[in-house]
Amino acid sequence: MTKFSRIAPAAAIGAVALVLASCGARPTEAQSEASGSGSASGAAFSACMVLDTGGVDDRSFNQSSYAGLEAAKQADPNIEISYVPSTDDSAYTPNLNAEVAKGCDTIIAVGGLMADAVKEVATANPDQQFAEIDSASDLPNVYGFQYNTAEGGFLGGYLAAGMTKTGTVGTWGGLPIPPVTIYMDGFWEGVQYYNAQKGKAVKVIGWDEGNQNGGSFSNSFTDQAAGRAITETLAGQGADIIMPVAGQAGLGAGAAAEAAGGSLNLIWVDTDGCISAEQYCDYFVSSVTKNLTDAVTEYVTAAAGGTFPTGGYVGNLENEGTGLAPFNKFDAQVPAELKTELDKVRSDIIAGTIQITSPSAIAAG
Repeated sequence: MTKFSRIAPAAAIGAVALVLASCGARPTEAQSEASGSGSASGAAFSACMVLDTGGVDDRSFNQSSYAGLEAAKQADPNIEISYVPSTDDSAYTPNLNAEVAKGCDTIIAVGGLMADAVKEVATANPDQQFAEIDSASDLPNVYGFQYNTAEGGFLGGYLAAGMTKTGTVGTWGGLPIPPVTIYMDGFWEGVQYYNAQKGKAVKVIGWDEGNQNGGSFSNSFTDQAAGRAITETLAGQGADIIMPVAGQAGLGAGAAAEAAGGSLNLIWVDTDGCISAEQYCDYFVSSVTKNLTDAVTEYVTAAAGGTFPTGGYVGNLENEGTGLAPFNKFDAQVPAELKTELDKVRSDIIAGTIQITSPSAIAAG
């Protein structure tokens, strides 16, 4: 049986061109200034990052993306790294323009919400290299990172369906945008597949793939109070395993689980929750990962070496761009039979035997 395990950060740099994976340590605010200096190999390479809202320690995509810059610098001290946070969406364009003016060799934008701003600034600066997390690119100077997390979410849904005691599970998101709902679609599909295979009727609340205009959302990636309220609402409707897809707002789900005293458990997303949100590890059955760290590391390392990657990258189960983190404290509670089934489901998704139907699903490039 294939063992679900966390990918070692930056371990495979150079092994395969942009076959990318994730997980990283939490950086500090002090690292917002450029760090490092040129090495004996020549002039320094400046890799700059514009974060989305939530900060560099959001326990989610900002944090794991910046960890990729840190890993790149560790691999090559000639790489200088820096980031600027975005307080809200009005800061995207000014931040990107400021990084252009600073003379960065590449500018990495974190989050699909920045797509319009990146296109505007990149079009105005055709000689400047950019990359963007959670967005495709149709410009020659923008490299796009996308993740088919419906595949990982499918495994999360199957796991939740196999572990629920109430017969009801739930999921909710930060905003109704494709990088969020693609997780929720996968989760929903995984539960439906479990029901079909097992003759069960596990119910999903908070989201229905067939109604892309509905669902439960906190309308924020930072509002933990809203995250807790939504989680408690779903738990009150019978859900005993819930998957929040909401960055730092998802920490509110952790607080709700802690207050529930063991009757409510969670599935985290983007990172291994037992690393990025370790205070709530007791309640994480597993996490559906988006392996951002090594994606960023390999892009920056290749660019610093003189070859800017072109086109884009799609992370999926096959290239370990998404998947399940370890079961951590739940390892002994997840039945061996369920672990074996998850292995089979993973293999069948990769082989195409199981078809992902999410309207946000992304085909491999």
